[in-house]
Amino acid sequence: MSLNIKLTICLCALQYFLYQILRGLKYIHSANVLHRDLKPSNLLLNANCDLKICDFGLARVTSESDFMTEYVVTRWYRPPELLLNSSDYTAAIDVWSVGCIFMELMDRKPLFPGRDHVHQLRLLMELIGTPSEAELEFLNENAKRYIRQLPLYRRESFTEKFPNVHPLAIDLVEKMLTFDPRQRITGEFVADY
Repeated sequence: MSLNIKLTICLCALQYFLYQILRGLKYIHSANVLHRDLKPSNLLLNANCDLKICDFGLARVTSESDFMTEYVVTRWYRPPELLLNSSDYTAAIDVWSVGCIFMELMDRKPLFPGRDHVHQLRLLMELIGTPSEAELEFLNENAKRYIRQLPLYRRESFTEKFPNVHPLAIDLVEKMLTFDPRQRITGEFVADY
């Protein structure tokens, strides 16, 4: 016999989960460490709703002089700079991943379930829109050329696409999911949001 149980998570619990993820991320980043693989399966939750970040196998101390590999972060939670093979990235990659996780918790399905990196990039551009020339400045010329040859996408309204998500949550996620990592809200600021 199969028993289906529908789990309903209240908004206050989701806020508490996000708070714990961000506090953990703030601590990790304060040690100049990037997690580089934040995803739901790397978040542990006990019966008391205590959340722990796990699997630091791809974590790395940040360094301005060391080369950083771009093939990190599970595809569905990978930010545009990594999809475009940037090896010059910051803690903003973890913030993008948290934005994807938080929206997945609220909407009950993955935000960008790409089949491959090309499909992944298309899905995120369909939602956040084609970046402006100013938003492309951080990319190398090959990545810029690639983006310029793609179809133009208008930014979708998050509030229309996700009508059941609280407006304050939408506002926060929009700040976490910006194309240009230099414009993305920082983990420290989000934790205090």
